[in-house]
Amino acid sequence: MLSLLSQQDPQVQAMYLRTLPSIRECCLKVHDLAKRGGLQYFDYHPEKEDAVIEFCTSIIERDFGGHLSAIPPHGRWRHLDAGLPRIEPMLRNWDTSGTPINENEKCKRLIDLFLVSVLLDAGAGNQWSYTEKATDQTFSRSEGLGVASVHMFMDGLFSGSASQPFRVDAQGLSQITVDKVAEAMQVNSSNVMVGLEGRVSLLSNLGAALQSNPKFFGEDARPGNIIDFLEKESRLQSLTRHVHIFSLWSALIEGLTAIWPARLSLGGVPLGDVWPCTALKQPGQVEGDDLVPFHKLTGWLTYSLMEPIEVILGWKFDGVEDLTGLPEYRNGGLLVDFGVLTLRPGVLSPECYPDGVIPRLKPSHPAIVEWRAMTVIELDRIADGIRRRYDFGKYQLSLAQVLESATWKGGREIAKQLRPTNGGPPIEIESDGTVF
Repeated sequence: MLSLLSQQDPQVQAMYLRTLPSIRECCLKVHDLAKRGGLQYFDYHPEKEDAVIEFCTSIIERDFGGHLSAIPPHGRWRHLDAGLPRIEPMLRNWDTSGTPINENEKCKRLIDLFLVSVLLDAGAGNQWSYTEKATDQTFSRSEGLGVASVHMFMDGLFSGSASQPFRVDAQGLSQITVDKVAEAMQVNSSNVMVGLEGRVSLLSNLGAALQSNPKFFGEDARPGNIIDFLEKESRLQSLTRHVHIFSLWSALIEGLTAIWPARLSLGGVPLGDVWPCTALKQPGQVEGDDLVPFHKLTGWLTYSLMEPIEVILGWKFDGVEDLTGLPEYRNGGLLVDFGVLTLRPGVLSPECYPDGVIPRLKPSHPAIVEWRAMTVIELDRIADGIRRRYDFGKYQLSLAQVLESATWKGGREIAKQLRPTNGGPPIEIESDGTVF
């Protein structure tokens, strides 16, 4: 928790709010309020958690049976391979075409792709879809954004070198425009994407961040060079290279600070995906004590980049238990749809219901902050409930596996059951392409 120094020094408190442990610690404060009925917008019904656990377990058993070790971790790789494998064939092509490349370069290329793909992954809305020309398959939401990003990468859209298309670098990103991204993602008047300009702004800002942080991204300003930084931070143990998760988190949270839109700052330090929670506001409290960090896209990046590093290079990450579940509309929607969280009657104004049924709110709205904070802690509780209530033998599901096989998937499935027209969440977010 915060030291006495951080309680007095806004800059130190700001740095704390950018750490990984601060997410769970601050969200726990909101959850504790909920247990006492102290939230402003939601009532908490812990007795409904059992129904969520049963639903999630039924999905795991349906899709994996007793083969729990086969459950992949939550990460961008799943979406890039939507419908059919794309990453493995790409790796094989690199082995057989032209000059062979080593494992280090393969991993750097995948990190280039995965990082830029995650930044394009904020909610695209209920109307947009992407049709893959080679297969004629159509994808929407995260899968559509993922498949589209693979083809953008393969076409060299993010590279500044015509001779090296399979990379992301600052020069290539400097040439990105709204029109180029709209064309690559098949956006038009009848295929509308939410937050298109925000995504393009993130890519442009990414180029600047890569150039200004050679410590993490090298002199040629490339995401994949984070491997070189992590190798310096690692240690060898029984012939396996170990990296602490804090090293990857720090590289991402520090190295990518410049890409996020200007929001709150504390002591002159920009905070990123950190928001005030009005339910935590108390008279005379220290500045920043009402703030709750989420860093959802940084968390999604961390989960996503770990996988190619582990698969391609064989490295192992320590300290992964500090990673939290992702506070986004699928995981959070699961809780609302099962009644674990219920909006208090009349707490939102009629203007918040543009269709008269589903509320639509900005990410900064205090109800969204409460929802997201509760989601982080409830994901821990659901994961523990799955592990505790059902006998999966000696195999212990990681939180990343629970997110992949149960809660994120479960949030999508229950949404489709309850709102079959569009499968949207029970609370809509006015996404600008930079948060969700």
